[in-house]
Amino acid sequence: MDQQVMQQLKRQLEQELQEIEQRIEESERPQATELSNYDNHPADNASDLTDQLTEMAIDEHRGDNAEEIKEALQAMADGTYGNCTVCGKEIPIGRLEAMPQALTCVEHAEKKEDNLRPVEEDVLSSTPKSDDFIELEEFGSSDTPQDKI
Repeated sequence: MDQQVMQQLKRQLEQELQEIEQRIEESERPQATELSNYDNHPADNASDLTDQLTEMAIDEHRGDNAEEIKEALQAMADGTYGNCTVCGKEIPIGRLEAMPQALTCVEHAEKKEDNLRPVEEDVLSSTPKSDDFIELEEFGSSDTPQDKI
């Protein structure tokens, strides 16, 4: 990789890291809108909680981005930047320009994000209905006509 391109990517990563760290320092946790929850409507409490969780998720995402950038800067210092950490092949310059913190080629980056679904979905979707449930279905539910009288 050309040293000029490497220096440009390094400056870009350092600037981005500085901006992320500054945002993390400046971020404030939303406070409750009321001093007491005694007379609050439950929707107000839910809105406050949602705001707090959203801010926490954003801060966590910023922290993850900062870690990725630090890893990329460390790879630059080690001399391994620009090569996929999985297969060792050279990462195309277009990918590095678009995502300077990338440490893997496109083929291996996609595999990293395959398991984003909760593990419970595998259990729920693969479990066949038990015989007991099938027997109970024969008797109907509370929506059947005899229950509406």
